[in-house]
Amino acid sequence: MTGFVEGVLTSVPTWVVYLAVFGFPFLEASVFLGFVVPGETALVLGGVLASQGRLSVSLVIALGIVGAITGDAVGYAVGRRFGPGLQSSRLGQVVGDKRWLASETFLRRRGGPAVFFGRFTALLRALVPSAAGMAKLPYRTFALWNAMGGSLWATGFVLAGYLAGESYKKVEGYLGRGALLLTAAVVVIAVTVHFVRKRRTSATGESKH
Repeated sequence: MTGFVEGVLTSVPTWVVYLAVFGFPFLEASVFLGFVVPGETALVLGGVLASQGRLSVSLVIALGIVGAITGDAVGYAVGRRFGPGLQSSRLGQVVGDKRWLASETFLRRRGGPAVFFGRFTALLRALVPSAAGMAKLPYRTFALWNAMGGSLWATGFVLAGYLAGESYKKVEGYLGRGALLLTAAVVVIAVTVHFVRKRRTSATGESKH
């Protein structure tokens, strides 16, 4: 699928590429496209085409940021409005109850930073906004961390493509692995803290009895 996207974006009119640079990040969380095609594919390729003079790098960055932020906002609204129904849908069942529960627990305990760090992994990027809505994370908190994460993510991948030029595939791979490791570390730390606190709470309750 990624190869197909690459072929399309390098052979279509400029306005279509601009639309894709906005559309892929927008659709990642709003309709869970991130489970199939990571939005950074369009951003990196947009940066590459900008380095060749076909696109405006500043416009590519702006469209990527707006697409990422608004798409996650839609995902949040969907999760907040249709939470239980979304989990019981066919796609929600593919995600699995354990993943939904883990995402909600992580968001309740970590709050805004979970939205920020979730932005840098395709799976979490597609899931966290809706999970944030279902977890009733205050929208102001979500919006702040969503804006920071979306802006940094989109800018970083577009500039990586712009600077890498034809070597973008290597850069995209390195960035993807780095983001995955960073997010995994955050999740491990959060889970560890959760169980430590739970154990302390249980021990306190037992001592009172």
